[in-house]
Amino acid sequence: MKKKSFNDLVNIIDELRENCPWDKNQTKDTLRSLTIEECYELSDSILSNDTDSIKKELGDILTHIIFYSRIFSEKEKFSIGDVIHSQAEKLISRHPHVYGDVNAENELDVKKNWELIKLKESSDNKSILDGVPKSLPTMLKAWRIQEKVGGVGFEWPDISGSLDKIEEEFNELKIEIKKNNSEGVEEELGDVFFSLVKFSRYLNINPVDALEKANIKFIKRFKELEENVYNDKKRIEELGLDELDFYWKKIKKLK
Repeated sequence: MKKKSFNDLVNIIDELRENCPWDKNQTKDTLRSLTIEECYELSDSILSNDTDSIKKELGDILTHIIFYSRIFSEKEKFSIGDVIHSQAEKLISRHPHVYGDVNAENELDVKKNWELIKLKESSDNKSILDGVPKSLPTMLKAWRIQEKVGGVGFEWPDISGSLDKIEEEFNELKIEIKKNNSEGVEEELGDVFFSLVKFSRYLNINPVDALEKANIKFIKRFKELEENVYNDKKRIEELGLDELDFYWKKIKKLK
């Protein structure tokens, strides 16, 4: 069977839009939550390193991109061709070290140039932080905020400043805990998290990925703990913390 092309997919989506009751009724607003769901499904596939699933989820996201373009073309706003053209132009503009005469010795230089170009492209007096989506998950938003301000030089020159900041924020948190000040505890705990996200940037580790891997590891170990308890003919809800900790340490030793 001949492989379907990009144009074939565009034509299929056009046909579905015209002939399928579900596709006919979709708008940019009804698709939004579905698009977010597809992005999370792609993220899960990437974390599980499932190549076939990654291919499938990329296809779903590509379908959404074409579908949005079809919806807006009906309003005579833009087409999928316009989307492709504007993206190609943006990539050329944002990479002057490849398509122009700007020097970029490393990845950091590229990121700084990217943010400076974006700032020039925006309206007067617009903040570089205006480009951070408001609906981003909280930890990812903190990462993007710090990445953007770091792109214009607002960060410590090395990791030691970040470590000192974590210690400073943690000490302030302990003070608020001793004062039993719930609002202060919440504020300082937020500062600790924000500082840890900053620290992860110096390690070149995405904190969202690191936390999700910790989630997966914990879930796997706890399920093994439950299985061990079951095999010993015990009920987990009837065990005390000392017994649960015994099983937990037993599982960790097996790793």
